[in-house]
Amino acid sequence: MMHTGIIVEDLKPAADILMRFCQRSAAVGISAHFLNAEDALAYLDEHRVDVMFLDIEMPGISGFELMDRLEYPPQVILTTSKTEYAYDAFQYNVTDYLRKPFTYDRFLESVQKLRIARSDVPEPAEDHIFIKVDGKLIRLEGRDILYIESMGDYVRFVTQQRKYITHNTIKNIESRVEGMGFLKVHRSYIVNMSQVDDLQDTNLIVKGVSIPVSKSHKLRIRQELNII
Repeated sequence: MMHTGIIVEDLKPAADILMRFCQRSAAVGISAHFLNAEDALAYLDEHRVDVMFLDIEMPGISGFELMDRLEYPPQVILTTSKTEYAYDAFQYNVTDYLRKPFTYDRFLESVQKLRIARSDVPEPAEDHIFIKVDGKLIRLEGRDILYIESMGDYVRFVTQQRKYITHNTIKNIESRVEGMGFLKVHRSYIVNMSQVDDLQDTNLIVKGVSIPVSKSHKLRIRQELNII
């Protein structure tokens, strides 16, 4: 199966090489090329792709800042001529770190990692999550959580009984509740879809609370709610 992807690279020669490699391998179909991260972000707000070839240093915001702003995480292959970003790349859990100048053999190794990532069979998801609040571990059952809200460097878990605030990021929490019936519906919100009462234009209603919905997530939300 061919992956869908975009290239975010301000150097046209480097982008052209990636484009040729993708065509030659028939592994990734490139739908767009962007010279800066802002234009790529606007595109990704409206379209979903499997993989993004992402330069780190570009005019405007950096590749890392782009990943911080993404509302859904495609697989990312970072492209750069420098090695000092390797640790940051590890922290962002990118699929691969492709150094310039590119070689076709090294490119194929990256593509192979994409295939492995897509074919991995996930382990059965847990039905609960542990969070640390005021130095104590709290066990929250997935069915009891209404929604999860980003508060900068903190995350708020909202249940019908009370709210819990813990030091974490919404991106990290999203991976931890994957498979538990939760869906990220906005840059700052993850919702327990079994607790949704209504969808009103650009908002979900969860037990009387109105939660904003991003355009890029509306189709997925309608599918999850089985709206015809």
